[in-house]
Amino acid sequence: MNIADITEIIKSLFDLEIEMRIISAIFLGFAIGLEREMTNKYAGLRTNILVCVGSCIFTLLSIYGFPEVSVIGDELGTRDTARVAAQVVTGIGFIGGGTVLRHGANVFGLTTAATLWVSAAIGMACGTGMYGIAIMSTIFTIIVLVMARVFEKTFLRGSAKNKKRIKVKLSCVTESADCIYDYIVDNFTSILEINKKQSAKLQNCTNISFTADINVKSPVKTMYKEFEKLDGLEAITILEPDELV
Repeated sequence: MNIADITEIIKSLFDLEIEMRIISAIFLGFAIGLEREMTNKYAGLRTNILVCVGSCIFTLLSIYGFPEVSVIGDELGTRDTARVAAQVVTGIGFIGGGTVLRHGANVFGLTTAATLWVSAAIGMACGTGMYGIAIMSTIFTIIVLVMARVFEKTFLRGSAKNKKRIKVKLSCVTESADCIYDYIVDNFTSILEINKKQSAKLQNCTNISFTADINVKSPVKTMYKEFEKLDGLEAITILEPDELV
C-alpha cells in the first residue's frame, strides 16, 4: 500500500464539508451554552453543545447515511432525506421536558427547555450546511436571552418572575412579640403563612415564622436591614427558595 492509497482512505473517512458542519455545530452550541452557564441554568455548556452536535449528526445521517433510492415491493422510489432529521424536532422534547421543574405554584426551566429546542434547530441547520441561518439564529437567540432578562428586571419589576419566596424565622422576647408580629403583618402584603408560638426551650422567648413573596434584588440583605432596627429581636434566620426544597 503506497501513500496515494493511504491518502484515498483518509479522504474517504474524512469529508471536509461534513467536518465543517459538525465543528460549526460545536461552536454555535458553545455560544448558547455559555450564556446559560453564566446565568447558572440547569443546561449549560455541555448540554447545549451535545444537543447541537447530536442534531447536526442526525441531520447528516438523514441526508447521506441511507441509499439514494428506496425499494417498495418491485418498485423503486426516491428516498426521504428528512425521515431521521424530522424525529429530532419531537425527540428533543424528551430532554427539554427533563429541565422543567415545578416547586409549588412556580414552574422553572421553561426557557432552558426552549433554548435546547433552538440548539437542536441550529444543529440541524449546520447539518444541512445552512451556515447563514445557523449563525444568525445563534446571534439572535443570545440577544433575546440577554436583552429579555435585562428588560424584565428593568421595566417589569412587578412581574411574578421577579418575586422571590423566602421564609423568615424570628426569635424575640415575649414582651415584644405582639409588636413584631403586627409589624410583619402591616409591612409585608404578600404573606403566605405566618405563625407565632411560645418557645418550648427558652423562657420569655417567642418564635415567629412567616413565608412571603418579596420583589427585591437581594432578599436576604434587604430582610436583615428591615428587622435589625426592631427592639426585642434576638435571632433571625432567612431561607431562600432553593433552601426551601
